Amino acid sequence: MANVGSKGQSMISRVWTQVKPKIGAFSKYAKDELAPPTIGDISAMRESLKKIIKNTKNGSFKNITVREAWLNTLVTMEVCFWFYVGECIGKRHLVGYKV
Repeated sequence: MANVGSKGQSMISRVWTQVKPKIGAFSKYAKDELAPPTIGDISAMRESLKKIIKNTKNGSFKNITVREAWLNTLVTMEVCFWFYVGECIGKRHLVGYKV
């Protein structure tokens, strides 16, 4: 019985040594990516929105590369996906609302 305990302890220590660096990397990225926007981020978003509106008015949005258009499409699809996932979570059903 003591042998099982020592094997379990050694297995846990091996797993911990493998997982520890990954947890550190995850927490580092989570601090950056999951943080709320700062004042500098908000002003950058405002400038970006002004640029988009200006490009829409003068028609220069037609001169983007295929790569930029594809990236814009993917970002739009991701936003729509997360919107629909949030809807499903909010209504607690995949289809329809309880009426």
